[in-house]
Amino acid sequence: MKRAGTHKELYQRLRSLPWHTLWTIEVDQFNQAPPRQRFETVSVIRAVGVVFSECGPAEQKALVKEWLLALLQDSQEKIRRYAVAALIKIGVGAKEEAELLALLQKTTSPREGEFVGQMLSKIGGADTLVAIQSTGGLSEQTVQKAKASVARQQGSSVIQLNRALPDAERLVIHLRGRSGLEGILQSEVEAQAKFRVLSADRGLLVIMPRGSISLSDIFALRCFGTLGLVLGNVPASSETASINALAAVIASPLSQRLLEAMTDGPIRYRLDFIGKGHQRGAVRQVSSRAFALCPKILNDSHEAPWAIDIHPTAEGSSVELRPRLSPDPRFDYRLGDVPAASHPPLAACMARIAGRFENERVWDPFCGSGMELIERCLLGGVSQAYGTDLSAEAIHVAESNFSAASLSSVSAIFVWGDFRSFPGKLGPLPGGLTLIISNPPLGKRVVIPNLRELYEDLFAAAARLLRPGGRLVLINPFQMASPQPSLTLKTRHTVDMGGFNCRLEVYQKR
Repeated sequence: MKRAGTHKELYQRLRSLPWHTLWTIEVDQFNQAPPRQRFETVSVIRAVGVVFSECGPAEQKALVKEWLLALLQDSQEKIRRYAVAALIKIGVGAKEEAELLALLQKTTSPREGEFVGQMLSKIGGADTLVAIQSTGGLSEQTVQKAKASVARQQGSSVIQLNRALPDAERLVIHLRGRSGLEGILQSEVEAQAKFRVLSADRGLLVIMPRGSISLSDIFALRCFGTLGLVLGNVPASSETASINALAAVIASPLSQRLLEAMTDGPIRYRLDFIGKGHQRGAVRQVSSRAFALCPKILNDSHEAPWAIDIHPTAEGSSVELRPRLSPDPRFDYRLGDVPAASHPPLAACMARIAGRFENERVWDPFCGSGMELIERCLLGGVSQAYGTDLSAEAIHVAESNFSAASLSSVSAIFVWGDFRSFPGKLGPLPGGLTLIISNPPLGKRVVIPNLRELYEDLFAAAARLLRPGGRLVLINPFQMASPQPSLTLKTRHTVDMGGFNCRLEVYQKR
């Protein structure tokens, strides 16, 4: 085995080898090397773990596991630790778990004990949890991971949307979405009697219930992106004080009442510092402290039903409990998607700002996955819906989604082709269209030649096909008014479309 300049360089070289070369040449040389050289070339164990987790026949993997189990008895702690990590990477069964538990019980090194405990906590069952809890000196994070692993194996945790939220009348709720749409969301909230609006800011609407509500009542609103049940606010302070304060809010009586009332099964959450990247160190410290305060609430990044989000504020941080629901119950009709498709709450906002009229005849010239048409039809009053798109795949997806939305009262026709030829082979549209609603290509993800001309053609089609009083609702990336004098601007919202602003506009045909 040729020595490399660093462990990283050696690992990268070994990692690129075919599995049979790695096993028959490099592992054989490692086995025959003297102790010091084995210590210096321990990266071969890491490479074996990664390579055989990805390829190699089953009978060969069995031999690899036997080799790694033998290395658990090596006199060098570093070699044992690398062997533990490689075993976990490849996958362990009852035999391997028992050997790792035996190593955990007999080691006299606190560092090795913590490492083995951490590895076991990722995959171990009830026996592992008992062993970890009985082993002194292990961190709270390791114990918490072990409990979370066992909790996942016991069955899924389920959020109950229809149960009454505890402390509802004192509960502050943050509804977040794209900046510029909060006014539309506010109008939707005010149209219901169950909430009152406390404040509105860019991308954030703060509301409170007027009485008893469930999560289903909140999800009856369609124009927000995410919801957060505010657990508390933490003022800016020193790092240690912030960690303790955040943990205290996560383990607070309010947090416990909400999580216990709304969850069937073990209570597991994912902790995220919003807008600050992964923050692994902070997540580890805060979640460990929270676990020490309340061991029944488990931080778990693996498919946890809840998230606890730490949002930065001008004064410090807002700690918010967010249900992680997939699919979103509001948009469960969304069976398929296409590139650059509309974000569902944006489509809901467009449908809401279009208004609800009876016997509506609606067309989306760039229908994509059908979101805008479906959201408008769900508001009611639509008799006929048309969708066109240049992509045959998009037409197929839109038809599937429309069918899943159970809109049997609406006659829908989806046509593959250029919107400029609509209605074309469909023939004349008696009475004309009452609404054109669309989020056209914006030219950001895919370059569109003559994009401005495309929008001019869209305005021309609206002027030609809308009947008097009909509306055009669109996302407009240009600082341009309608070139068609028959179309009058009624409303305009500047919306953040993900790093760039566009205008959500409503025109009406005179």
